[in-house]
Amino acid sequence: MIAKTYQKYFFKSFSGLLIQVTLIFFCLIFILNIFEEINFFKDLDVSFYFPIFLTILSSPSILYEVFPFIFLISSQYFFIRLYEKNELNIFKYSGLTNYKILRFISLLSFTIGIIIVLFFYTLSAKLKHIHLDIKNKYSNDNKYLAVITENGLWIRDEHNQKINIVSADKINQTFLTDVSIIQFDTNYEFLKRIDSNIVDISKKNWLIKNPKITESNLQSKNVEDFYFFSNFDYNKINSLFSNLASLSLWELGRLKKDYKSLGYSTLEIESHMQKSISYPFYLGIMSLLSGIIMLNIKRNKSFTFNIIVGISLSVFIYYINYFSKILGENEKLPMTVSIWIPLLMLGLICLIGLVRINEK
Repeated sequence: MIAKTYQKYFFKSFSGLLIQVTLIFFCLIFILNIFEEINFFKDLDVSFYFPIFLTILSSPSILYEVFPFIFLISSQYFFIRLYEKNELNIFKYSGLTNYKILRFISLLSFTIGIIIVLFFYTLSAKLKHIHLDIKNKYSNDNKYLAVITENGLWIRDEHNQKINIVSADKINQTFLTDVSIIQFDTNYEFLKRIDSNIVDISKKNWLIKNPKITESNLQSKNVEDFYFFSNFDYNKINSLFSNLASLSLWELGRLKKDYKSLGYSTLEIESHMQKSISYPFYLGIMSLLSGIIMLNIKRNKSFTFNIIVGISLSVFIYYINYFSKILGENEKLPMTVSIWIPLLMLGLICLIGLVRINEK
């Protein structure tokens, strides 16, 4: 009964602090992000509230990225309050050890992490998708579209009053294979069709090799290699599919299948999915690490000192994760290793910190 009473108290206290810190971070994200939206729409005729609406749509996905640091700082606040009320000594006299407190907070963070991945991430991805879809309508690149489906890569491109519909079965490095380009005028009257087994898209001037051209009179002819201008090159096509934060886990799974069928690299998708799987562990470890540090810091340290420690630790962990992720995406490390090795390092640090933690 006593244990359950403490658990209810810890749950209420930690959850309340977590909500408070989350709201603070959301406000900061909103303020920083709204300036970007206002700058984007400064030359467009939109209402005053439109950038605010788009900022609300995009902020949850950014909040999802900073949740680990929200949990770290919330855990700090939790132990600061225990110190201020001298409750740690009271709990010790009641037989509740530091280890049990840390275990409860880390397991609670892990459980909340699962809920965040399953529900909050799905919601934030949907909102991010709506945000990108709306913003794309006001972008100069709206007439340039590219999608990957189970049938390959499809591109809609406009140049010199001509509309080009490009389809390709595979991407092999900077080459498209089995390519068809159907060209229309602005009234969608057929002009010609270009077929080629291989097209070099390393630059915006595509090199079409051994093409076969079918004119509007349906006469086909083989011609020599020639250059074909497009608003797309390999780097632009690659960047179009890099915003995975707008896709739910189920949509990522379908996209991965489409990428494989096209021969397109799935490294970024695998990285994103592994990150989602590891996310609850990440939140649990961050709360545990914060608690260990707070229990090892002298109680007479100022509030400012504790916050500086938390921010410094957050920045350090962020760059460790970022560096490891880059190694994975560049195939210097296996993707699974690049995602999990920072967590294993933090886990080992926590295990070392747990030694004699009850004596603190």
